[in-house]
Amino acid sequence: MTSQTLKETLLTTFKWILICVLTGILSGSVSAFFLVSLEWVTQFRIHHDWIVWLLPFGGLLVGLSYYYWGESIVKGNNLLLEEYENPQKVIPFKMAPLVLLGTLLTHLFGGSAGREGTAVQMGGAIADQFTKLFKLDNSERKILIILGISAGFASVFGTPLAGAIFALEVLYFSKINLKSIVLSFLVAYAAYFTVELWQVKHTHYSIPVVPEINISTLAYVIIIGILSGFAALLFSRSTHFWGSLFSKNIKYPPLRPFIGGIILAIAIAGFGLSKFSGLGVPVIVDSFSNANPWYDFLLKILFTGFTLGAGFKGGEVTPLFFVGATLGSALSVIIPLPIAFLAGLGFVAVFSGATHTPIACTVMGMELFGIQPGLFIAIACTVAYFSSGSIGIYKAQIVKGAKFKLYQKFQKEELEHL
Repeated sequence: MTSQTLKETLLTTFKWILICVLTGILSGSVSAFFLVSLEWVTQFRIHHDWIVWLLPFGGLLVGLSYYYWGESIVKGNNLLLEEYENPQKVIPFKMAPLVLLGTLLTHLFGGSAGREGTAVQMGGAIADQFTKLFKLDNSERKILIILGISAGFASVFGTPLAGAIFALEVLYFSKINLKSIVLSFLVAYAAYFTVELWQVKHTHYSIPVVPEINISTLAYVIIIGILSGFAALLFSRSTHFWGSLFSKNIKYPPLRPFIGGIILAIAIAGFGLSKFSGLGVPVIVDSFSNANPWYDFLLKILFTGFTLGAGFKGGEVTPLFFVGATLGSALSVIIPLPIAFLAGLGFVAVFSGATHTPIACTVMGMELFGIQPGLFIAIACTVAYFSSGSIGIYKAQIVKGAKFKLYQKFQKEELEHL
């Protein structure tokens, strides 16, 4: 290696380390602010339940802000996936403040949504700004998008390993190079430790009792995986259905969350269904110790799909945690396994099925619940992944790998029998 080549290699290495550190610090700091703000608006809503009647006006404000200032970034997470697959132009920085404001308004007034989408979009918008600063080409831009997703996910959930793998897996592993893998882990930990330095705490869950490995337990875990996959399928289809219904029947976009907000406010306030507003973290925590009614996971699917389909902002992942945890908790009535164990499996398995990311979800499960239930988590996430259909929560996601080949084989066999 010549001195010139060595110099270029060192400069390139320093450049990417600097980008990772800056992206991690900026994304982590924004996520910390977001988490604190989200907790504040959630507590305000809980102590002022009348505010749900203002949900239509909050929706109108979200709709107007995106209609006049956010047309280019309204696709949200799907825009990140599209730019990775086919880089066109730098993601506008305005994505970060618009999705932050939209999500806080959604949660303040009682919409059912998550937070991962917001953190990922903020991380992606921040990371992509380095394209111009460092004069990066399209192939290098792809790495930036990976870094943004990794930093956002790791910082908002406090799971750096899962965040790094999620960013790689959701974008389809085979197109990822070694440099992207290393940098994804580096930025995930930078973002994670930034949130820690801001002393922002994450919700802790635990599985205190893990059953022994035997045939009956494995059979029950497979059943949980299948049911979680079906729940993930229903969640994804519900979100897409409501989004399509609103766009077809209400041509003026700002009116969609306004009208949707009216219906949601009547349902939440009129029928006492406030437990399905916002993230639903208290319900998730409770599901690890008390059996939920069998219909709770279905209502969360309905409320979240309707909220996001109407045009409110937020993520899908925490509602997926809600769906999975309450499904597992409800099944404890008929499945003779510890309730926390069943809730924990559902928690990550539904997420796996809806995002086509079984590896990241398995790692996340072990980060959250420990290594001991790792084998069961891996089985549940893999089964849910294969049983959740070909369409997930991200329309722009390209589904490849084992699942793609399996579904192709099924389709081919069906055509041969015609």
